[in-house]
Amino acid sequence: MKNFIDEYKQDKSQYEQYIYNHFLQLIDLESSEEIIERFRILFINGSGYPDREVAKALERIIVLLQVEEEFNFILNRCCHIVINRKRPYNYKKDVLLDLIKLFDSIKNKTVHRYYASRSSKKLFDLVKAFTTSEQYLTLKRFAELINQETRSYRNTHSALAQPLRTLIPRYPYLYQHCLITSDNSYEHQQAIKKMQRQNQKKFEINLSHYVTHQIRHRIITTSTFTESSCKNTNKIQNPTLLSDRELLSAIRQFVGKVENGYNYQDYAKSFLTHARQPQSYRCFKESFYEYLSSSFDVDSRYIKYQFKDKLYKQLKNTMSHNDDKQFNDFLLMRTCNQMLGFLVVESIQKPQHFLFLNLMANMGPIATTSLLLKIVLVCYRVKPYLEKRFAILFNHYEASTREAVKWLVKALENIQVALSTNFGRIDISFIH
Repeated sequence: MKNFIDEYKQDKSQYEQYIYNHFLQLIDLESSEEIIERFRILFINGSGYPDREVAKALERIIVLLQVEEEFNFILNRCCHIVINRKRPYNYKKDVLLDLIKLFDSIKNKTVHRYYASRSSKKLFDLVKAFTTSEQYLTLKRFAELINQETRSYRNTHSALAQPLRTLIPRYPYLYQHCLITSDNSYEHQQAIKKMQRQNQKKFEINLSHYVTHQIRHRIITTSTFTESSCKNTNKIQNPTLLSDRELLSAIRQFVGKVENGYNYQDYAKSFLTHARQPQSYRCFKESFYEYLSSSFDVDSRYIKYQFKDKLYKQLKNTMSHNDDKQFNDFLLMRTCNQMLGFLVVESIQKPQHFLFLNLMANMGPIATTSLLLKIVLVCYRVKPYLEKRFAILFNHYEASTREAVKWLVKALENIQVALSTNFGRIDISFIH
């Protein structure tokens, strides 16, 4: 049996590589329009492909497929070959956007009568299934990123009617979790990381310029500025989708002195100094609860009574088998990670986030973000886990209109500001 499986894998991989090599050769010879036409004939039409050997290789792959999901990886690889080949930027962009249009065009279609052979019908079903796969959704998000310069994000009626997916370029902290799949090439991953660095740097510079401009007009330093006064003097555009008042309040909160004369970074350092004194894990959890609950100075019965009780019980039950052990950095990381799962969303497999919705409704986006920021500041290693959890929410709602998920947009924008001001390269601590 083992020899048969090995032979199957080798046989199928040879056919796959034959198709990959075919497109690798064509990409240096043909225009983007010609490449798209080849995709249409080979993968959509299912017949009439000019290179018969390539068509036969695809037919053999379809016959040898043991799990239909394997086809998603094969077709995704073909797409990325023609997108990521070293060609001019406009070529890549045209190919990607035309590929999206090509696959979207068959989403609601049924198999045509002219699909005479069984393999052609199977191919149509496989390609249609691909359009609902995570690989394809990732491609669509990438298309939004690469097409960002043609889109306006302002909160206009038409913009709010667009799907949440269109906002992915705005959130570099989501790129690695929303734009990369396990089968992506090293080159594609590096390209995404480069875009992440560039867009994050651009946002930080724009945010710094915006805040500096506001300071110069004596808006931030007064306690009674108005929205209209912001609009009149704001020649430098607000780089977020928050209102001027919301953004300035968020920055004050994330970098100002808000916890007993400390800003959040200093407060986290002070807490860690105390926490690293020899103590049991049980004692650490008690002090960690006090550290977190100081953020709940809000006029909400739900927060004051129900949520504080839930948080206390959650911490008490977290890895309780370690309660009598000495607290250490490993327990710190595990605790912080589990708290992020409790407060935001646990995993793709368990995407429930009712608690996070309640926090947003009862505490508001700034206070909710502050709570999450306090956790990340005591353990920097869980920052990627926080980003991943927001990526889960983003992907979960990506087809919803921006209007329908305003609460999530507020959360995404506030997280972007909080992470940029505390982990980025800009210093706007003078705002307080």
